[in-house]
Amino acid sequence: MSWTPDLDPEFGDPRTCDAIDLVIVPRTRDLGDGFAVRRALPHGKRQMVGPFIFFDHFGPVQYLAGKGMDVRPHPHIGLATVTYLFDGSIMHRDSEGNIREIQPGAMNLMTAGRGIAHSERTPDVQRRDGQKMLGLQSWIALPAGKEEIAPSFQHYAAGELPVINERDFTARVIAGSAFGVTSPVSMVSPWFYAEVTAQAGTSLPLDPDHEERAIYLVDGEVEITNERYEGPRLLIFRPGDRITVKTTKPTRMMFLGGDALEGPRHIWWNFVSSSKQRIEQAKQDWKTGRFTQVPQEHEFIPLPE
Repeated sequence: MSWTPDLDPEFGDPRTCDAIDLVIVPRTRDLGDGFAVRRALPHGKRQMVGPFIFFDHFGPVQYLAGKGMDVRPHPHIGLATVTYLFDGSIMHRDSEGNIREIQPGAMNLMTAGRGIAHSERTPDVQRRDGQKMLGLQSWIALPAGKEEIAPSFQHYAAGELPVINERDFTARVIAGSAFGVTSPVSMVSPWFYAEVTAQAGTSLPLDPDHEERAIYLVDGEVEITNERYEGPRLLIFRPGDRITVKTTKPTRMMFLGGDALEGPRHIWWNFVSSSKQRIEQAKQDWKTGRFTQVPQEHEFIPLPE
């Protein structure tokens, strides 16, 4: 998806228990046609959790028959995008020639590296019939020495990802390792991402193995050290602490994090880089048409002025 800078004030709750560094209430943005986005990262008090530098929660939105999402081709550098759906479908097309319908529970990792362009649209059948959309999109900043790698795309259907089924909860490990299992997705730095759905009264561990960790509450409510938090919220934890998350309502949440990068990143529009000069080059490359075009697409999002 395409990103534009937030001009709204950014709010973060002070930590209310020793285990939590920051509680972020995502800012709601209306992108038109009733399409609501809640943005948790980047935040004024926290740019990243591990390499997660962008975190958007979109929907729920109901598209009527004949309507749909149309995100025209736009560019990225220095990051990888993760699109993860709970409801609905998105047709992904990119300048490397990858065409893939993204469906609920699947892992779609598009690594931009030195540069890629892509579009995201509602598939023809769902546009004809209408569909409900609910999902997340994250950007993973690439580490030093890997920001200019070749662009690539990985897709794993929901059934190809490891799933833990217990009496009170289900966890799908989208990337990295969690709950004792490892996703098949290839990564250029250590990070993890898992969807967890749990009944009320379930206690779950958040392993201290990862340097930086957070939980994004999509919906429901949890209790951590006698404090309750209701979704949507991003809860960012201190390194090293053993955390037990107890659900007080039926809850859907994402466990995420990884190793901290070696330094902050610059973000401008859809570009992420450790170098301001590299972003300036990317701006000129998009403006002058030096990015490879997306096949089957005849329009694009212009560079913001």
